[in-house]
Amino acid sequence: MSLSDQTRKNALRILVRGVNWLGDAVMTTPALLRLRERFPQAEITLLTPSKLAGLWPGHPALDRILIVERREGMVTVARRLRAERFDLAVVFPNSLRSALETTLAGIPRRVGGRWPWRNWLLTERVEPGGNVRRMRKRTLPEIQALIAGKEVSEPPPDERSHQMHHYLRVVAALGADPNPLPPRLTVTLPEIEAVRLKHGFRPGSAWLGINAGAEYGPAKRWPADRFAAVADAVRQEFDCGIAVFGGLGDVALAEELSEQLQTAAPTLRVLAGKTSLRELLAALVCCRVLLTNDTGPMHVAAALSVPVVVPFGSTSSVLTGPGLPGDSQHHLIQSNVPCSPCFLRTCPIDLRCLRGLSVERVLAEVRQAWRPAKSP
Repeated sequence: MSLSDQTRKNALRILVRGVNWLGDAVMTTPALLRLRERFPQAEITLLTPSKLAGLWPGHPALDRILIVERREGMVTVARRLRAERFDLAVVFPNSLRSALETTLAGIPRRVGGRWPWRNWLLTERVEPGGNVRRMRKRTLPEIQALIAGKEVSEPPPDERSHQMHHYLRVVAALGADPNPLPPRLTVTLPEIEAVRLKHGFRPGSAWLGINAGAEYGPAKRWPADRFAAVADAVRQEFDCGIAVFGGLGDVALAEELSEQLQTAAPTLRVLAGKTSLRELLAALVCCRVLLTNDTGPMHVAAALSVPVVVPFGSTSSVLTGPGLPGDSQHHLIQSNVPCSPCFLRTCPIDLRCLRGLSVERVLAEVRQAWRPAKSP
């Protein structure tokens, strides 16, 4: 969407302060779409970290992107924003810095979630509402008590506890529709064709994507040898290729996994550390299904309508699951051990939440998720 110069001059100028993590950014897209729906003639600008800039080209909710470089100070960012003369700031992160940036920028109306230490910086503070549950790390005594069969007093999460509802509540304070939409990202056919040519994804061929890493920590990682076992079984059953994804920090893990696979080189692509964010989107579209841990590419794939199969361990599919909650094309396997979800980075006991999820169970979910190829 692009506004003419005259329309832009007279339009309401909205700044959206974007979040800092890939999965969270994807979960803001329903709120961005609702914001666009509420203000169809506004100029909507997203302020995003440079590492996430590749997520946003062509997104229908946005007119402009402003990038925050990694080492750019808050005062420098605020000075840039002040020169833009925004009318309204929608502050998605709960951080003190995000509220300070928009305040120092002199933006007269600033809307964001109520959070300690920063409420005075916002002109409108949005309450969590209802029986919403936030992610809280369990203590070791709590985990031990749960394993021993003792009850830990904690209400179940409300249906609107999913993280995307936090962002929807913020834009609802501006009159936007609070009902969720499926998260949405866009990628073009030329981008897909370029990735197919670069990495050898032949048109019409079937691929299973594998993403065995998780930046948050080992408590979110289903064992790599089990990923390999499922991948080999799927390859044999569906005569597909295997594409191994991951960031720069996952290169060693991807190499370890590829060595465990029985897949021959012509049907194996190890893309960990080899794609830009934009190329990741295009490569995921080439996959029939993505088998992944709970991590950023999980959300990206779901927002591109690629079915995902996800073993959940320390985290909750209710709070941060991919896609629109309840979407049957995604298969979210939540462990039933009493201490899960604990939201810890590293398991203080024996990682029973993930080790208890068998290859056979996950393979059955991949079989169900497998769909006839559809045009991107």
